[in-house]
Amino acid sequence: MTAFTLADLEAIVAARAASDDDMSYTRKLVGKGVGKCAQKLGEEAVEAAIAAVQGDRDGLKGEAADLLYHLMVVLKVSGVSLDEVMAELAARTGQTGLEEKASRPAS
Repeated sequence: MTAFTLADLEAIVAARAASDDDMSYTRKLVGKGVGKCAQKLGEEAVEAAIAAVQGDRDGLKGEAADLLYHLMVVLKVSGVSLDEVMAELAARTGQTGLEEKASRPAS
């Protein structure tokens, strides 16, 4: 198992987003705003789902990595920290998924 964590990825995304490196993909993507970042997140989610359905294990690994990266970018541009997401997940562990879903306000 690798020692690399989502917190490491979050820190890398933050550093690159704040950099003045014209060759940084992260900086350029963040500069396009939350809409473009969210679009890329959605594209990667679809690609990961397709790889899973096709049984493409290697493809899924790559697409999952892309998905996690783009999620960190969307969180960054949205001002949501990984700690906040992890706290939300931790708060949900005391109940089943169906109980949690039922507790949400109706839309």
